[in-house]
Amino acid sequence: MTLPADDLISQAKELFAQAADPAALENAKARFLGKQGALTALLKGLAQLDPEQKREQGGRINQVKQQIEGLLNQRRAELVQAELDKRLAAETIDVTLPGRGRGAGGIHPVIQTWQRVQAIFASIGFDSVEGPEIENDWTNFTALNNPENHPARSMQDTFYVDMKDESGLPLLLRTHTSPMQVRYARMNKPPIKVIAPGRTYRVDSDATHSPMFHQVEGLWIAEDISFADLKGVYTDFLRAFFETDELSVRFRPSFFPFTEPSAEIDMMFSSGPNQGRWLEISGSGQVHPQVVRNFGLDPERYIGFAFGSGLERLTMLRHGVNDLRQFFEGDLRFLRQFNR
Repeated sequence: MTLPADDLISQAKELFAQAADPAALENAKARFLGKQGALTALLKGLAQLDPEQKREQGGRINQVKQQIEGLLNQRRAELVQAELDKRLAAETIDVTLPGRGRGAGGIHPVIQTWQRVQAIFASIGFDSVEGPEIENDWTNFTALNNPENHPARSMQDTFYVDMKDESGLPLLLRTHTSPMQVRYARMNKPPIKVIAPGRTYRVDSDATHSPMFHQVEGLWIAEDISFADLKGVYTDFLRAFFETDELSVRFRPSFFPFTEPSAEIDMMFSSGPNQGRWLEISGSGQVHPQVVRNFGLDPERYIGFAFGSGLERLTMLRHGVNDLRQFFEGDLRFLRQFNR
């Protein structure tokens, strides 16, 4: 048996070089290393040889097979490199162009107001606390002199959670941040000076209301805190927040179950687009004696005031925004103007 070794190697080298893609290369490989390939036929022919010839020819066939496999792997690598070079040429990046910088973030205008309110009240000794947005019925309503079936609850239609707490009380998304006043007062001794900013929820949605909104509640309890202190503290807060002394403040009689007497706080600018208009800004009042008892305190000894203001309302008046929904629609064109 004469092995055409040099012929097979040269044929394989030529055919492999002609293969323009991996599929064509695999077809060329089959002519030599496939089940019907030339080397496979030579290996089958060894059975007809005597032992000495079988050893000699078998060794030679293996050498040829290794050389052809080497040529095959070399061509495979060449095709991979050619494909890579083609892709790189098509995806060339002009490194002379300026890079694309990462966009700078900013603080949401309502959160800016939140931080501003915290800073103003901290400057006069108020603590700031935050608490759970899912509250039980007692903390959200009953402890604030708003018992079950009280008509005042209809003013705060809300979202109830389909479960109860460990004591069996219904759970709901809090309708105001006043529950944190209850929690804080039951954990701290007077004098109590605290604000409670945070998210709240009510079934309400229009240009000036949202199902989710932000509120800040304030509470000052001591032995000698009067309604006059409420007027002084809140008036000074408004002038600091809006950075002007050119505004008027009035306290208009109202009703809230957790304060007595109660008042709506209105303000009026002396200049600007809202000049000469009374604008409702907050609810307030002297803390009701029953609420003081629910704080765990003696209403014959302790007295104080509370107020509640919408952070969106403050933000809208500060920046001249007339539709609250714009704060939550995610329009970056609108939001970026507050971070320049």
